[in-house]
Amino acid sequence: MTKQPYAAVMLMLLASLAACTDAPAGRAGTPEQRGALFDSILTATAQRTAFSTHKQEALGFDPIAAMSVLRDEVVAADTEEALFYALARLSHSRRDRHLDVALVPGGLTLSDSAGIDVWGAASAPEPKHAPIRVFPDYGEDGPIYFVGDVADDESVPETLVAGSRILSVNGLPVAEYEEALRPWTRHSSVIGLKWKVAEALPSRTATLPPALRTDSLSLDVRLPDGETDQVTLPYREAGALRWQNHSEPRYPGMRVELSTPTYDLLLPDDDRPLVGLIWYGFRETMVADVDTLMALAAREDLLDHALMVDVTRSRGGSLGPYAIQRMTPRPFKTTFGTLRLSDVIEPFVEDKRADFAARNINDGGVPETVDDGRWLLDWLEEDVLAALARGDSVTEPVPFKLAHAPKDSDGVLPPAPVHFKGPLVIVSGPKGGSHLDQFNAIVVDNGLGFVVGMT
Repeated sequence: MTKQPYAAVMLMLLASLAACTDAPAGRAGTPEQRGALFDSILTATAQRTAFSTHKQEALGFDPIAAMSVLRDEVVAADTEEALFYALARLSHSRRDRHLDVALVPGGLTLSDSAGIDVWGAASAPEPKHAPIRVFPDYGEDGPIYFVGDVADDESVPETLVAGSRILSVNGLPVAEYEEALRPWTRHSSVIGLKWKVAEALPSRTATLPPALRTDSLSLDVRLPDGETDQVTLPYREAGALRWQNHSEPRYPGMRVELSTPTYDLLLPDDDRPLVGLIWYGFRETMVADVDTLMALAAREDLLDHALMVDVTRSRGGSLGPYAIQRMTPRPFKTTFGTLRLSDVIEPFVEDKRADFAARNINDGGVPETVDDGRWLLDWLEEDVLAALARGDSVTEPVPFKLAHAPKDSDGVLPPAPVHFKGPLVIVSGPKGGSHLDQFNAIVVDNGLGFVVGMT
C-alpha cells in the first residue's frame, strides 16, 4: 500500500524540475536543482518506504546507502536523457520490483522510449525484439543464459536451436553482461534479476541506456552438440515474430477446455481424474473467472479430481486466497501485512475514502477486497490514523489488505461451499509477482498441497 503514493510523489518532483523555465540547462535543470531533487527523493524514501530487513540481509545491501552513492551521478546529469537514466538507476538501486520511474506529460523527453511507461498512458511503445527468446539457468556454475525458443525468421541459422548456451552478448562475456544490466533492471531478488536480464537480452528496449543498446544482437553461443558459433541477429517488430513455443507450458494428452484471462483450463483426453490450470495472474477478472471454473467443475463432476495449477507464467495481483478457498477442502491461514506510517498516510486514506464512495476499492484496476471495502476503510480510518497520531512507525499486522477477513480475525479462512476435494499440486518457477509469492507461501505454510519447482 505504500508504493503508489511514493511513486506519484517522485514523478511530481520530476515534473516540477522539468517545468523550471528559468533553468539555464533546460528541462534537466541546474546542478543545484538536481541536488535538491536527489536530496528530496532520498529523504522521502527514508521516511516512507517499508523496507524488508529479510531482503536486505539476503542481498547484503542497505537501500539508503545504495542510493546515497549515486548523488554525484544525478547532479552531473545535465541533459534530459542523462537525468532520466540517472533517476532510473537511483530508483532501481532500492531493489524493489514494484517501483519505477516513468515519463510524464510535459516532463523529460527521450528520443527513444520503447518499453518505458508514460504516466497516464494505457501502454508503453513496444520494443523491437530479436528472433529468439532467452531464459536463465539457476545452477551454481556462474550466470547461465540459453536460447529457449526461436522464431520462424530467415536471419536465424539452422544450427541455432533451443538449448544453445549464450557465452557472450555484444562482445561482453555473459557474467559481465548480467552485471552491466543490473543497475538498469527492476528486481527484488537475484532470481528476479536473472529472469528480467534474460527478457531484456533479446529486446532493444529503452529501459537500458543507449550505451547498452545496439543496432543488432551479436552472440557467441555453444550449440547443443558442443560446437561454438557466432550469430548476429536483427531486431524485428515483436508482434510480427512467429514462435515455435518450445518454452511454453505443454501437457501432452490434455486439451484446453476453457480459456480466460486468468487461466487456461486443461482436461485429459482420457478418463484420468485430473484438472489442469495454466494460471496467468490474479488480475481484474480473477474472481469472475474462478466462479466460472467452479460452476463448470460442479456441472461436469470434476470436484473430486486432482487439481494441478501451473503458475510458471503467472503475474501478481490480488485476492489469491479467494482462489485457494476453492482449490482445497481445508481451512488455511492467509497472509498478514502492515503499513508503514508517514506523511503520505493521510492523503492515502483520503484516496481510499473517495474509492469507497465510488465503489471502487482497487489497486491499479485489480480488486482488493471481496467485500465492498468497508473492512479496509474502517481499519484505515480508525486504527491506522490513530497509530499515525500516536507517532507509531508501522501498524499492527492484520489480514492482508483486509481483503478476506476483518482486522480482529485470526486470518483462518474456510473452504468455499463449492471446492475441489482432491490433491493439489502447484507447478512454480522463477517468473511471477509478489502476490504469486503469497499464493505459494499460503499453500506451503498451510500444507495444502505440493509445490514443485522454484518459488
